[in-house]
Amino acid sequence: MHRTWLAVVITLATGATGCIGAPSPLAPGVRGSIGVPHRGSLTGGESLAYKGDGYELYRKYEVRWGNPRLVQALKHAAAHVSKTRPGGAPVLFGDLSHKHGGAASGHRSHRNGRDADIILYALTPDGRPVRAPGFVDYGPDGLAVHQGKFYRLDIERTWLFVKDLITSPTAGVQWLFLAAWLEALLVEHARARGETDDVVHRAESVLLQPGDSTPHADHLHLRIACTPDELVAGCAGGGPRWRWLSPMPQLPPQSDRELIASIIGDLLPPGALTNSTAADGGANTSSSAPGTATSPPSTQGTAPSNSAPVPDAEGTVE
Repeated sequence: MHRTWLAVVITLATGATGCIGAPSPLAPGVRGSIGVPHRGSLTGGESLAYKGDGYELYRKYEVRWGNPRLVQALKHAAAHVSKTRPGGAPVLFGDLSHKHGGAASGHRSHRNGRDADIILYALTPDGRPVRAPGFVDYGPDGLAVHQGKFYRLDIERTWLFVKDLITSPTAGVQWLFLAAWLEALLVEHARARGETDDVVHRAESVLLQPGDSTPHADHLHLRIACTPDELVAGCAGGGPRWRWLSPMPQLPPQSDRELIASIIGDLLPPGALTNSTAADGGANTSSSAPGTATSPPSTQGTAPSNSAPVPDAEGTVE
């Protein structure tokens, strides 16, 4: 009988909240980056100014809102590069999300404030910093051609930007989508300048060429992970939970009756849970008969989150 009550709970919970893509009177705790990057919304977002310390927006329109952690991470990384290697052109930021999230033209993701496009730093062929011409593809040699002019990827400044993101204690980078041959150039540069094994490992972990979109040879696509508090408030998205991110909260095991009481206890008639237990003959799933061994708790579903499918840059999974 108690299993029947559990089914009732699931039915009621689903019917009450529906698709929790936005806050509602039935789901008042849903807020922030809601849902997944390719199907979600945003509340309480922060706008990125059109121009700031070490950066400018590539397009002057309103797809410039994001989770406050995302916006602050972009601003901090741009300022860090500008301070560490002064004299260069500002980095250009592409699209983030709309103020309230949802579909953004030209993107399948960018819908819940966790995604941002970063145009790569550029040099002239002889090594002088220059304003990036926009979204232009760099080859394995780090060179690009745009309107008859040659450009070279500014590996040093791009690495400084990436390093600031992946070592930030608050950004929580989940992915940096980038073409594999450009990742190789960045990692080679990092090793050559003596970066620690931990920093290089982080870079190699989060840098990824997406599976079913363009290779991303013309920009970095940053995606931040959900924090534990954001997960409780409706953020989702799968993917790995890197060991350097905030650990997920662990709840103590509960019986079915305790779960039901915590979810919809206030909606049930007085004594409903007690009566259901009595109808089952007073069964207590948390105890065993004298002299019998207690079964260990099930470990099903506790596999490391690294085993989750890898999403591509637009939020789908391979």
